[in-house]
Amino acid sequence: MHLQSAAEIIQKVRRIEIQTKNIVNEIFSGEYHSSFRGQGLEFAEVREYQPGDNYRDIDWNVSARLGLPFIKKYRETRELSVIFLVDISGSQFTGTISALKKERIAEIVATLAFSAVANGDRCGLIMYSDHLEKYLPPRKGRNRALEILREILYLEPSGTGTSLAGACEYAIRMAKKRSIVFVLSDFIDKDYEKQMAILARKHDLIALQILDNSELELPDAGVIRFIDPESGITHVINTSSSRIRNAYKARNEVSQKHLHKSLSQMGCDHLVFTSRTSYVKVLRQFFALRNLRRRR
Repeated sequence: MHLQSAAEIIQKVRRIEIQTKNIVNEIFSGEYHSSFRGQGLEFAEVREYQPGDNYRDIDWNVSARLGLPFIKKYRETRELSVIFLVDISGSQFTGTISALKKERIAEIVATLAFSAVANGDRCGLIMYSDHLEKYLPPRKGRNRALEILREILYLEPSGTGTSLAGACEYAIRMAKKRSIVFVLSDFIDKDYEKQMAILARKHDLIALQILDNSELELPDAGVIRFIDPESGITHVINTSSSRIRNAYKARNEVSQKHLHKSLSQMGCDHLVFTSRTSYVKVLRQFFALRNLRRRR
């Protein structure tokens, strides 16, 4: 790699780091922490009972010895590992508005990774096409978050296909302790549900679906030549035909409903990011929903 390319990489990584860290500092630092439970509780202190305390927390031995009610207080032990399982197949190198899907993934991962770093959590990365492309085991610190960001932006995959089943199987083997697993993909694949359901039972699994708007509905732009980035097959479509546009949109709506139902049955959260939506808004809604569920 020549020096100019290295400088460009550093500049882009730095730009995304600054952009996402500002978002983390202003919005997500507290919301991220409250959205994900730690691995357990550890004893913190014994203090005198106060109105509103749970009577179940009373330490009867200490209370009997001192003649006043005292309670045990515990604190949550974080010790969380966050694993980003990133689809790096050929379809991630598409984009029709402002950025490739891969670049959207990088921004989303950077925001979540720096939120994890701010809370002392470990971050790891699994990048998959039709086979394993890269594995970084979970570690703490800013340098690990930056390394993950660089790999997502600049790794050139050797495969073009997608194997979500293989990616989930690898994550099951490598993640021994319960972790938070973010799967970032367009989910344009099949026969992965069994492996993903197993992963969801073992870990806190969140599906982040990144789509270009052209994958949901066609623009009215005349005759367009589409090349499948994974198979290389070319399709010529007359997008001026309202019948074709409506059929394309209806088929994708059915597909999205089926995917959402399948993920919900696994107990997996499903977030959808399109090229026209703010990923910050989608993440804020997700954190708000998680916090609401925790309070119930």
